Formats: sequence, C-alpha cells, structure tokens
Amino acid sequence: MAAPVRVLVWGENRHEQVEQHVRDIYPNGMHTTIAEGIKERLGDGAEVSTTTLDEPDHGLTDEVLANTDVLVWWGHAAHGEVSDTVVERVHEHVLSGLGLLVLHSGHWSKIFGKLMGTTCTLRWRSEQDRELVWTVNPTHPIAQGVPNPIIIDQQEMYGEFFDIPTPDELVFISSFTGGEVFRSGCTFRRGHGKIFFFSPGDQDYPVYHHKDVRTVIANGVQWARPELERKIPILLRYETDDFFNGHGYTGAIKEPADG
Repeated sequence: MAAPVRVLVWGENRHEQVEQHVRDIYPNGMHTTIAEGIKERLGDGAEVSTTTLDEPDHGLTDEVLANTDVLVWWGHAAHGEVSDTVVERVHEHVLSGLGLLVLHSGHWSKIFGKLMGTTCTLRWRSEQDRELVWTVNPTHPIAQGVPNPIIIDQQEMYGEFFDIPTPDELVFISSFTGGEVFRSGCTFRRGHGKIFFFSPGDQDYPVYHHKDVRTVIANGVQWARPELERKIPILLRYETDDFFNGHGYTGAIKEPADG
C-alpha cells in the first residue's frame, strides 16, 4: 500500500485574530478546519499538520518542505508579509515535485503569482451570494464523489476575467446569482509539481465546513501528491559519445583567462 500522503496546511491566520465573526466560524483558525476536513476524508491515508504566517520562516523551512508531499495554501490580508525568500524556497520545492493546493484568495499570493506568471486578478463582490460549482470534467479524480453542482449558500462572488494562464485541466466552473461565471477549479503543472486552484472559501462564510468542499480539497490532495522522486529538472549537457546519459550543466562556460 502507498504510504500516507504528508499534507501541510498553511494558513495566514489573520482574520481569525482580529474579526470576531470569523473567529466564531473558525474558532481554531481556518487552517485547522481545512486540516480537519482532509483528515476526515482521507483517514489513515494522510498525515496532516498545520503552520501559519507568524511561525519562524512561516513554518516553511527546507526541512519541513522536503518532508511534505502536498502544501495547502490559504492567504488573503497579508500576502505582502510573506517573505520573498520563503516564496523562492516553496517555488523551488514545487518545481521539484511538491504538490500545491491554492485556495480562494490565495490566487493573489506571491507563490501562485510566481508560478502562474500573470497578475491573477479577477472580478469580485463581497456581499453574500449563492455559488453553484459545476463539474465540467466528470472523469477527473478531483471531481469524484461530489454532486453536480455543489451548492454553496453563502459565499463571496469571484468572476471572470480571471487572469491566469490557460489551465492544463478545467475541473469546475462556478455561477453566481448576478450572472457571473468563474473558472473555480483548475489544474496546472510546473516542473515536476502539480498545482490545483480551488476558489470556494471566503473567511466570512463557513465554506470549509461544507462536506462537498471538504471532499474536493481531499481529492485535490490525493491528485497533487508527487508521482516521482523529488528533484529539480536540470539542463543536461551531452557529448556525442555519451548521448544517453549526459552530465549536469549549471551555467555558461567561463571564458579562458587572457595570456
């Protein structure tokens, strides 16, 4: 049997500290509720831990990332407080094969923007709305076990245009009462890493208690786990008599010294 997937749920943990209505919905933090949903769905098939922005290195040291299969990311109010050094570190680990789930307002996180290479901006409306999450790829592993549509009675509206690269796979689209639509479940591959963006989950509503949202996140974790040994893709330089093997090449050949 496959070893349990090692999951780390990263939460900004800002709204819960300063807004009572958010604390009422998520008394132990959104990251804890998300982690509980993954544990609930995957059971012994997952080892789930959490960390937050205020931990040293935001809880994302090289050692921690090397011992994580899938990183789940939720941020909103404090994207700018995330260290660029840590973003570079996470980016390198994703390229090496670390799975990444980016949730809701994590679309504007530094790490998602760096991986996408676009502004990742979108339309939004913060008043309470009803979201219908429609499955457009019913054969995809992430879509298994959820109704079509998922009905979320209380949610923030996200709408197109969503400035991301064309997804490798579009799993879900959402519709809202104002007529807006949104690509709410998208997959990407960067290097050896698999990325799943899933938009439901504003802090003002109990979306991460929703049973179907929990199922989608757990499915995303299973899908994003590494398939290969983790390593950064490298440029290989080949000689004509060593076509099949080659050797590592780390930069331009130095010019010979004068004289």
